[in-house]
Amino acid sequence: MRRDFCDGVGIARLLNATLVLPKFEVAAYWNESSGFADVFDVNYFIKQMNGFVKVVRELPPEISSKEPFRVDCSKRKGQFDYIESVLPSLLKHHYISITPAMSQRRDRYPQYAKAALCQACYSALRLTKSLEKKANELLEAIPKPFLSLHLRFEPDMVAYSQCQYSGLSPTSMEAIEAARGDDRKPWTGEAARIWRKRGKCPLMPNEAAFILQAISVPTNTNIYLAAGDGLMEIEGLTSIYTNVVTKSALLSSEDFKSMHGNTKAALDYYVSINSDSYVATYFGNMDKMVAAMRAFKGLHKTLFLSRRAFSEFTSEGLEGKQLMEALWKVHKEDFVMGRGSALPDCFCEFEL
Repeated sequence: MRRDFCDGVGIARLLNATLVLPKFEVAAYWNESSGFADVFDVNYFIKQMNGFVKVVRELPPEISSKEPFRVDCSKRKGQFDYIESVLPSLLKHHYISITPAMSQRRDRYPQYAKAALCQACYSALRLTKSLEKKANELLEAIPKPFLSLHLRFEPDMVAYSQCQYSGLSPTSMEAIEAARGDDRKPWTGEAARIWRKRGKCPLMPNEAAFILQAISVPTNTNIYLAAGDGLMEIEGLTSIYTNVVTKSALLSSEDFKSMHGNTKAALDYYVSINSDSYVATYFGNMDKMVAAMRAFKGLHKTLFLSRRAFSEFTSEGLEGKQLMEALWKVHKEDFVMGRGSALPDCFCEFEL
């Protein structure tokens, strides 16, 4: 959502439009009903964006009573595409809503739109004071030094990947099946093998632990687990790395139960950008945003574990010491440099 909102700022600047603070989607799976103001400091954001983009909290009554004209921006490629294809809808309807623009080419933006997007991403979006206070309390409670591990093996994530796994517990299998629905059936046969070999399948906790050992991360390392509530098969990690802490264990049960999915994710984000090192088992939106912010802050110990390399090597029959050596070679350069893919899609003016 943070990435999509930053994109929205860039698009608003391209179109010389006023930006209305967004409403978050309601997601029952994540116990989600929070709004923008529950996560981000609204007054600070509006103040910081002054001179870049005009921002309003809500629409005037004469417009808010209408449904916005919906524009699909998912395939837009650059500034001229927006000006030629989206601006006419804005001028005609005066009030439009846009879908996330995942494939847009931000590098093609003019400098003024790049500046607005970067101002939003790196300077204007900060947590509410109460949430930042809670995040700092969590950060202080974690034994130091520590590694923040973003481990993605929740039922919805596995269901979305359409991957099959063997050896999972009955509880995990039931949770995955419940999250699949009718449109996310797993690949089978040769298609499943190709899909996995392309690195499309989330790493299981025991696979992540194996790669961490391959790159010589000591098993007594303090690890903060940045992950959703429904994380499965966690024993595969904690049986090897014994100093693993979670926000549910460090926060009071009352605090934790009252939090929604977005506020929990915000805590993970805050802890991860301030951790001594950050390791991700996926290359998702949060990982990209954390890596970019860490680089912006001068924290370069950031590493993405390669699902593709793990799948390729295991499909070739490598195991044990041979597999560890092969995985070390794949991750060696990024691990030694301590940066990994630190600046995905970033064009902001600062030096590493």
